[in-house]
Amino acid sequence: MPSNSRRLFLKNTLAGLALTAGPAPFLQARSPIVRPGKPSLRPSLAAYSFRDTFNNDPGKLDMFGFIDYCADHQLAGTELTSYFFPQDLDEAYLLRIKQHAFLRGISISGTAVGNNFALPQGEELTRQIADVKRWIDRAHIMGAPHIRVFAGAPKGLETDAAIKQCIGALEDCCDYAGKKGIFLGLENHGGIVAEADALLKIVEAVQSPWLGINLDTGNFHTDDPYGDLAKCAPYAVNVQVKVEIRTRGQEKKKADLPRLMRILREANYQGFVALEYEAKEDPWQALPGLLAEFRELCQAG
Repeated sequence: MPSNSRRLFLKNTLAGLALTAGPAPFLQARSPIVRPGKPSLRPSLAAYSFRDTFNNDPGKLDMFGFIDYCADHQLAGTELTSYFFPQDLDEAYLLRIKQHAFLRGISISGTAVGNNFALPQGEELTRQIADVKRWIDRAHIMGAPHIRVFAGAPKGLETDAAIKQCIGALEDCCDYAGKKGIFLGLENHGGIVAEADALLKIVEAVQSPWLGINLDTGNFHTDDPYGDLAKCAPYAVNVQVKVEIRTRGQEKKKADLPRLMRILREANYQGFVALEYEAKEDPWQALPGLLAEFRELCQAG
């Protein structure tokens, strides 16, 4: 075959392969996630919404009861915050959780851990990393695809050094999580990720396709919270929706839930959207009505 024909053949073949393969965006969490298809918002509820009950009246609600609550309110998912599991949980308990959720026809949308990666190298940082890996194992057993993690606030470090430590810890944990098929979602949760640009800097620096953003709609207390949420939404692998929002220097006010859903749809987000209730009203009274509205907003569009 003449060289010009050979080059043309190769060019057309590669172009055909690219078209056949289509986009391969799912493993590019370091960049905005480009998803084919249409937005899909799957409603879930975070167990943290019932934190007072879990902490102060554990006889009233356990993880099995919370799963039932989510199923009874026709949600697609249930987010099982790690704080409220029994201290002595074992694999058998986690498998019972998985079984119970499956039989109730509901997905475990993820879990959430408390950690700080903005620490100097040493025993405490090692312990924090080990705890996240422990929950990666537990999420894998339960069939939970996502874990919410924090960056943390610097302790004994300048901000730049804390960011470097955080990136290293995230890469370590993401390498472990990827082997289990678990995504880690870095939340905009104060500390070194209080601002959108700082959060994006860390996410884009981590050399792993298993990291994205756990986008908490109530946690940017900036001049333009909605604008910052829109900036970060294309990186989201999980979303937690709060019913209140606070602009810098102002009091909290009711969040514009339809606007938040538009932000997610404009980013072509496809995944779980967990309501995380933190307002003052008793969740047992407030949530039934809120969840009905929340389901409709997720389904609209």
